[in-house]
Amino acid sequence: MTLANKTLFITGASRGIGREIALRAARDGANIVIAAKSAEAHAKLPGTIHSVAEEVEAAGGKALALQLDVRDEQAVKAAMERAAEHFGGIDGLVNNAGAIKLLGVEQLEPKRFDLMFQINTRAVMVCSQAALPYLKQSGNGHILSLSPPLNMASKWFAQHAPYTVTKYGMSMLTLGMSEEFKKYGISVNALWPQTMIATAAIEFELGSREAFKRSRTPAIMADAAHAILSSSDRAISGRLLIDEEILREQGKTEFDHYRFDPNGGTLIPDLFLD
Repeated sequence: MTLANKTLFITGASRGIGREIALRAARDGANIVIAAKSAEAHAKLPGTIHSVAEEVEAAGGKALALQLDVRDEQAVKAAMERAAEHFGGIDGLVNNAGAIKLLGVEQLEPKRFDLMFQINTRAVMVCSQAALPYLKQSGNGHILSLSPPLNMASKWFAQHAPYTVTKYGMSMLTLGMSEEFKKYGISVNALWPQTMIATAAIEFELGSREAFKRSRTPAIMADAAHAILSSSDRAISGRLLIDEEILREQGKTEFDHYRFDPNGGTLIPDLFLD
């Protein structure tokens, strides 16, 4: 199972889970397109497309840093064209870019809902559509979106229905595209963490890093994504997967090394998981 010489186009790859997926693939010798808005350093958020490109090269991969707003379909199409020209094709698309605001309908500003919908749901369609001509030519194309299983329990809608809708939209597109693109031999899946992951998104949404003590690092998501993206012949497709679940299927039984804090106490389950 290797991604050597494969080309991955990863959105939101300048930090967090996207960065970790990029570095894991780079260790195989993959070509990584780091597509994100962060071209310049942010005071509170470490990482840019350029710093990750340097890390990818240092890890053994080849990198192409592209500043990209996934809300702009023309820019997405142009970025895919540039990536395919630079590396000779695209083998995998990772829809990692995301926006979150855990507010209910009463409090959420419509423009914030628009942002979440555009970056979460709409971008999956836009990016997948733009990547499709190149994935068709890959011979083993993959689309992987970071979205949850469809848990319809009302508690997952009660406090933050707008966010839930946009993430579930990603998962429903995943199920649809798996069937639609079956004729092209393209695998389409979603991936979600079993536990909270220590990322900047969690830190700023919750207001502190305290939850990190009971979280796992992004490395578990990167290893799970690697298992999916390196599979062949649609052996894995049309599934809304959990990181620990797919790793167990691959024979892993030990997960303690993924903990952010080995002494942090009981891990916190992620959203949408009972």
